[in-house]
Amino acid sequence: MISVWEFIQTQILGMKWLSDLIGWVLSAAGLDVNEQIGGSIRFFIYDTIKILVLLSILIFIISYIQSFFPPERAKKILGRFHGIWANIIAALLGTVTPFCSCSSIPLFIGFTSAGLPLGVTFSFLISSPMVDLGSLVLLMSIFGWKVAVIYVIFGLVVAVLGGTLIEKLHLENEVEEFIRNGRSIDVPQEELHLKDRIKYAREQVASTAKKVAPFILVGVGIGAIIHNWIPQDFIIKMLGSNNPFGVILATIAGIPMYADIFGTIPIAEALLGKGALLGVVLAFMMAVTTLSLPSMIMLRKAIKPKLLAIFTAICTVGIIVVGYLFNIFQNILI
Repeated sequence: MISVWEFIQTQILGMKWLSDLIGWVLSAAGLDVNEQIGGSIRFFIYDTIKILVLLSILIFIISYIQSFFPPERAKKILGRFHGIWANIIAALLGTVTPFCSCSSIPLFIGFTSAGLPLGVTFSFLISSPMVDLGSLVLLMSIFGWKVAVIYVIFGLVVAVLGGTLIEKLHLENEVEEFIRNGRSIDVPQEELHLKDRIKYAREQVASTAKKVAPFILVGVGIGAIIHNWIPQDFIIKMLGSNNPFGVILATIAGIPMYADIFGTIPIAEALLGKGALLGVVLAFMMAVTTLSLPSMIMLRKAIKPKLLAIFTAICTVGIIVVGYLFNIFQNILI
């Protein structure tokens, strides 16, 4: 059973066969893949192809699932639950919605305008970019199933606790007035047939891949530089066990960036390979996907500074705690 799973993780999800093939082709072309230049080219080609292939498959599957949960239906589902169960359902719903924080904000605004509890909508807003089915599969391909599953669980916990805390603080007045006074109109949803759902999923693949491709290329490029050009001793010194503030530094460093899980994976892979602690790497990924500066600017249009600051503080503290927990249990997980 273990050997079967190892084959799935390394050859199917990790596509080690592709890495070996690219290495063979580059070697046949006269490049030494063990040197910096050859190694960088191999890393760039391999990770770009691997991520784009996984991206296309994952988006198709997730978009097909998402076709059963249009915004109006999602509102009705969330409206049936109360208390912490509503936060849990909202966080779980976030796992089958768009892949970055900026695309989640319009849904957050729609849910809030529809009169859903503020804490519930924030559980969705935290979960949507931080935890999705795509992150689960991609993390499995790099870090193994234990890390992937616990990452998703921790992300959901942060989303549920964060939304619950915001609900307890009664910050409804901190939402901009045009949203609080907005009224969502229930539009009858046309039932989609199998062909319609497949068409929708294929359109989402093309649309999302086009949007995230630049970030993937930049992320893979940065990963290739880290993997082959930055000395390992430097990474270990800055982000290894000798620096107790590594998680905090990684979280702060991730906030100004804008990418999604697909763009951060190659950077995380390279950092871990160079000796960065697991919690540091995952904290960086969470910060980039959840607290990017562009998404904060967009969110400011919907909520007032006080609520934005509380949201940012909750996510930051949650990410840092998760990072240190992963550091503690790194030897067990990897």
